Amino acid sequence: MKMKYKTKKRFAIFSMVLVVLYFLVTLIAPPLLDKGQNKTIEETTKVSNEAKILYNNLDFVGDLHCDALLWDRDLSKENDYGHVDFQRMSNSNVAFQAFTIVTKSPKGHNFEKTDGEAFDNITLLSILQGQSVTNWFSLFNRAMYQCNKLKGYARAYNDNFILIEKKDDLLTLLKKRATNKKIIGGIIGLEGGHCLEGEIENFLKLYDNGVRMLGLSHFFDNKLGGSAHGIEKGGITEFGKKVLGEMQKRNMILDIAHTSDKMISDIIKTYNGPIVSSHTGVDGVIESYRNLSDEQLKLLAKKDALIGVAFFPGAIGNDGIRGIVKTMKHVKELIGVEHVALGSDFDGSVTTPIDVTGYQYIVEEMLQQNFSKREIEMIMGENLKNFLLKNLPN
Repeated sequence: MKMKYKTKKRFAIFSMVLVVLYFLVTLIAPPLLDKGQNKTIEETTKVSNEAKILYNNLDFVGDLHCDALLWDRDLSKENDYGHVDFQRMSNSNVAFQAFTIVTKSPKGHNFEKTDGEAFDNITLLSILQGQSVTNWFSLFNRAMYQCNKLKGYARAYNDNFILIEKKDDLLTLLKKRATNKKIIGGIIGLEGGHCLEGEIENFLKLYDNGVRMLGLSHFFDNKLGGSAHGIEKGGITEFGKKVLGEMQKRNMILDIAHTSDKMISDIIKTYNGPIVSSHTGVDGVIESYRNLSDEQLKLLAKKDALIGVAFFPGAIGNDGIRGIVKTMKHVKELIGVEHVALGSDFDGSVTTPIDVTGYQYIVEEMLQQNFSKREIEMIMGENLKNFLLKNLPN
């Protein structure tokens, strides 16, 4: 009996130690991973008074892509790491951010060829963040969880963050910002339809929970179709067509960033709703599986698409802010300034030359590269605002 009692006691102590260790890991590991994955290399370029005044007087600054919901960072509070939070947006004249949901990231993912069956890094991240066990094994649950996180942060920010689900929400944001530029807003997007788990019902649930932008694929091929970085890199599947049909009924924003060339071709031919490439570069500046060709840009322009220019080296090269603006200039000169927007990929496990507080550096470089005041206003947010006003549901 004594031996049995001792064994039970040892097991209980061992279990308690494991629980305590796991608790400590959930406190220590998430911020370390966040700091290590989402870095900023600060630019040393001086900002002229002209650029500062121009930037501070912009009515609407907005960005098409940010993965901050992936991390265990309270966005309702100001942080000294990562790229985005509400307070830094409010303090830096940023009106709008698209918050995109990442649910799977295969180990060893790369631009050329990624196997979707490889070990998933987001599973480990979910465990280290102390999320519910239901999130460990379900991509759909992870997506719903991130939707609800953003809503929680909005409530904690005392209603100074407005979740944009319909046109009236955006009009409310614009009206409030006319007297208080601290008010901010954003929409929810999905980075990859794999989180639908092959079920149209899951698409409907996510739409009802606030998702208004959807990228069909991310770093790997899935049940909707091919990725630019997948094994097959194929076109749209039958399930993908069903999802497109549901999106079109709702005039939902379709994000083609990361989709295969064949998928982009299929989408251009069949989808009549709004299209963006939320965070991209262009082959005219740096050739990459990740970037859009001139031919694709011209076809997208005919669909009134918006091209969000990314900030990380894999998209724009190693010239930092100069490379960002060079990419903007290429798109502007090829298809028109009305198609250019910001698409940072902040907090997307990338190193960028600025965080959300640094947009004035981009304005400075745009002035240096001979962009007009009106062109700067359009690219920094007017194009995005008009796109949303035109396409959001009533």
